[in-house]
Amino acid sequence: MKIATWNVNSLNVRLDHVIDWIKAHNPDVLCLQETKQTNEKFSHEAFKAIGYKSYHNGQRTYNGVALISNKGLLDVGNDLPGFDDPQKRIIHGAYPSEELGPIRVVSAYVPNGQVVGSEKFKYKLSWLRKFNHWVKKLNSDNKHVILTGDFNIAPCDIDCHDPEGWLGSILVSPDERDLFNDVIDCGFIDSFRFLNKDLQKFSWWDYRMAGFRRNLGMRIDHILISESLKGNLSTAYIDEDPRKLERPSDHTPVISEFR
Repeated sequence: MKIATWNVNSLNVRLDHVIDWIKAHNPDVLCLQETKQTNEKFSHEAFKAIGYKSYHNGQRTYNGVALISNKGLLDVGNDLPGFDDPQKRIIHGAYPSEELGPIRVVSAYVPNGQVVGSEKFKYKLSWLRKFNHWVKKLNSDNKHVILTGDFNIAPCDIDCHDPEGWLGSILVSPDERDLFNDVIDCGFIDSFRFLNKDLQKFSWWDYRMAGFRRNLGMRIDHILISESLKGNLSTAYIDEDPRKLERPSDHTPVISEFR
């Protein structure tokens, strides 16, 4: 089984990139963030044409999350229970795996936060606290859970190209990292770091300052798996090739495979 996550930074611009990537890699589930499409205008037909079912929680211009699956998902839901928020940042559904049984898959787009101490930063922390409360219950209610998405957090110094230069800044601040670790403490494993203890790889590079060419990146996109799936995890990696395309997203796919 192959699960992937990708912040595509607008499907309107990069639908061809996504379709080509699916054809080349055949994921069982591809989780998307920043689709920047409304539900009415989502690209369902394009995914249907290549044999995939699609589920979307979106809005105009900003945010938007989706699940693209080679099987129909069960019990699809969106938004955080008890958190009144017009921003579309969550979608989840149960994937009917023949080998492992139902797996609850989540596509999440965590708020960026902009600047430490700002109102947007406070919103990010509030959102993460509610998210953590929800995933703890999700993990207790489901045998297998996979949390994917753009978390907008680099968990450790190895996940940042310049830890000293970014010290205390957005994406790496102690408050953000503490809340990321709270998710892990709910019974989850960072699949990439679990299998690649000392490997420095990034999933996002700023468009500015030739960030990708100079490898000035961060690992802020993650696939977190419940402890129950640890023994089934076979590989976890980051595919940098889509970042090399013309007019790419500033993020690139993160993949985990299970046996």
